[in-house]
Amino acid sequence: MTVEIICVGKIKEKFFRDALSEYEKRLSAYCRFIITELPDEKAPENLSDALKAEVLRKEGERILSKIKQGAYVITLEIEGEGCSSEELAAMIKKLTVGSKSDIVFVIGGSLGLSDAVKARSDHALSFSRMTFPHQLMRVILSEQVYRAFKINAGEPYHK
Repeated sequence: MTVEIICVGKIKEKFFRDALSEYEKRLSAYCRFIITELPDEKAPENLSDALKAEVLRKEGERILSKIKQGAYVITLEIEGEGCSSEELAAMIKKLTVGSKSDIVFVIGGSLGLSDAVKARSDHALSFSRMTFPHQLMRVILSEQVYRAFKINAGEPYHK
């Protein structure tokens, strides 16, 4: 099984990179874990609606080009459905039993996700109605994926 996080933007801070490396190492016992970073589209602070749509379109095309055919796509969206760690574990377990070998989580750029990426999504997931830095969200998501595998394996994990 492959679990991939496709995300827009690079991780700049070493402590985030270190945390992601740790979860990548831990997850290697359960799955092939990949983080695919895509370049963000440079844009000024005050965007017109047309320029915002263009940025989202370009980033969306990059994201869609990296999603394998047949992959189950979970987009992280503020408007998405919330769930507990146990519910995420159950979703992952159901997908693996249902013979989905590729699960792709998508984290958009600072402007969010294009309509085309949202349309490709099989499930919109929200961790909160709050906005988190994209770098931190990668760490949180990686930890929750690791926790899901530990739950599914019936192994203890700190609370």
